[in-house]
Amino acid sequence: MVEFYSRPARVAIVGAGNVGATFAYSLLLSGLASEIVLIDANLQKAEGEAMDLNHSVPLAHPTRIWAGSYADCAGSIVTVITAGAAQKPGETRLDLVQKNTTILNDIVRAVVENNPNGILLVASNPVDILTYAAWKLSGLPSSRVIGSGTILDTARFRYLLSQYYGVDARSVHAFIIGEHGDSEVPVWSLANIAGMQLEVYCAANGVECVDEDMEAIFRQTRDAAYHIIELKGATYYAVASGLLRIVEAILRDQSTVLSVCSHLQEYGEIQDVCLSLPTVISRAGIERVLKLDLSPQEWSGLKQSSDILKKTLAELDLVA
Repeated sequence: MVEFYSRPARVAIVGAGNVGATFAYSLLLSGLASEIVLIDANLQKAEGEAMDLNHSVPLAHPTRIWAGSYADCAGSIVTVITAGAAQKPGETRLDLVQKNTTILNDIVRAVVENNPNGILLVASNPVDILTYAAWKLSGLPSSRVIGSGTILDTARFRYLLSQYYGVDARSVHAFIIGEHGDSEVPVWSLANIAGMQLEVYCAANGVECVDEDMEAIFRQTRDAAYHIIELKGATYYAVASGLLRIVEAILRDQSTVLSVCSHLQEYGEIQDVCLSLPTVISRAGIERVLKLDLSPQEWSGLKQSSDILKKTLAELDLVA
């Protein structure tokens, strides 16, 4: 264990596209990693990104950054997988499943061959399906295979609620659970500001709490990616920030509760699927998935989300 903590904190990033490069830049500015290796099928692209990032080092933190191969995953505490086909305007995340599962197959096998003791963090979409595929293909314990899940949806949800209530987004506590996609579920029953559920907060502070407004906030949360992709072609800043938060929780052994995706062997009626729930993340990866006191409607929504994902999984050939 001492040796594990004393070696340089290396993070490998597979995929040097918009998300991978933005995450690498965020990671450099954070100072969390002492080594960052970029791996991409397009080596020239990875080399260009590494060169550009290295020119930021004198203005940021001493960090070794290079474009490498899968052999450079060896010793990485976390390997972040962002590679894959991007979501196009009008396309759902589940529409990407076949092509990105094929891409993931080769990546996961190569990463684990060179780094069997590290943690996999999957960001490619559809992230719930690809997290399950990564777990099956890798042969790793489920605690060491994490999907970015609904960490981004949760951030969007908190931001929109903060705008509505006029408070700092960091003071809003609310989660989106289930699929990172169209069947995701807002946990209204546990959402709170200053420890007060939203209806109680509104009543105590003379603030409006209109059901139609809350539903509009959720719709904006759920559909945000479609609007951003239509406007600028891709989303990458916020998801990179989410990845950074997960990696920080791992590297600093924080035991932080984050809405990430992981394999659920059994969670109430839900079995053998990857989806997002508030989860404790530390240096070991996933410490535990928290049990939530959900309303009947929320449980029903979560089960429906699980069923949709399981139906998609059933159509894939995921022989490890």
